[in-house]
Amino acid sequence: MDSIIKDLDTTWQDGESKNITFIVTKDCQLACKYCYLVGKNEKERMTWEVAKAAVDYILAHEEDFQEPSVVWDFIGGEPFLEIDLIDRICDYIKTETFRLNHHWFDSYRFSFSTNGINYDSEKVQRFITKNHSHISVGITIDGTKRKHDLNRIWKGDGPEKGSYDAVVKNIPLWLSQFPEGSTKVTISSADIPYIRESVLHLYSLGIKEVNINVVFEDVWNDGDDKLFEEQLTLLADDIIEHGLYKNYACSFFSEAIGKPLDAQLDNQNWCGAGKMLSIDAAGNFYPCTRFAGYSLRNKRPIIIGNITDGIDSNKLRPFLTLDRTTQSPQKCIDCEIASGCAWCQGENYDAAKTDTIFQRSTAICKMHYARVRANNYYWNKLFRKEELEANKPTQSVNPI
Repeated sequence: MDSIIKDLDTTWQDGESKNITFIVTKDCQLACKYCYLVGKNEKERMTWEVAKAAVDYILAHEEDFQEPSVVWDFIGGEPFLEIDLIDRICDYIKTETFRLNHHWFDSYRFSFSTNGINYDSEKVQRFITKNHSHISVGITIDGTKRKHDLNRIWKGDGPEKGSYDAVVKNIPLWLSQFPEGSTKVTISSADIPYIRESVLHLYSLGIKEVNINVVFEDVWNDGDDKLFEEQLTLLADDIIEHGLYKNYACSFFSEAIGKPLDAQLDNQNWCGAGKMLSIDAAGNFYPCTRFAGYSLRNKRPIIIGNITDGIDSNKLRPFLTLDRTTQSPQKCIDCEIASGCAWCQGENYDAAKTDTIFQRSTAICKMHYARVRANNYYWNKLFRKEELEANKPTQSVNPI
């Protein structure tokens, strides 16, 4: 059947997919200092019975999930700690969608974001080989050993020990299987000085696309924005002067950011909270994993249903009304550089003064301003370089 699925893979419709996330474990080998998962533990692991019931509910309610494609997402903790369970779930999804002639049978992805530590294990590799035509895997590596080991440390009571060496050894294998694979880099206050060297280091490893963002939590100190801008400006110089922009990408630089937004034409919610669906080990449904208990510092989880009773439309409805204007303060609506300024719906809820999802956190405001200034520098310098090269006179050759 896998060969049949591979032949039908052209039916996948990118950008028109439902995202369904299984929180298969809350355990992880690491204790990353900036991790928003404050409630990680070794006890809460999804059982096969819960996973099967979740799949059965979703597939039996096809009328409620009409998106033409689906992303079956598996997270933790570290999802590959539960590779046996994941393998069983994915096999079941394939056989059931085939048996039911479900419209997702030939239009799906299995998606993973992993710390990369056990990527080369026999079971993980067997799973990847079996599902390669329908799988996407991103390995999180923060950059240089200095930057990575500053935050991404092994859990335990002993002296801090970074995980860089255990991750970087698996990058060549990962890129051989997913040559266009991208990584996700997180920036916190402590590691701002290492942004430039880290992006260049990831390029040197063969990673062509570096998705990089600052944490949404209110952790920023005085002067962080200035240092942030300096690092991005230095990075811009390197990328442009060495022509790296021709083959590599960094999400900090985009022509789409730093512009005003029309409140009527550009009024979408930044994320898909409410349009996504997440399931935890107890079989509870959430509008996003950031509303599960282990993601929240200050608030109670928001549960919108479960595998037994289904989705409660009344609890889901507020999330479907979210847009930029309903949750943003006036300064964000009037902001002249609003485009590209992101927010996390779960962090909005967790940081709000009341139990509301309609209060946007603005903790990253000064960091966005700094990013836009550096982004403008990048594009001005790049356009100037291309203009000069286009107008460079060609050397004439005298006829013999």
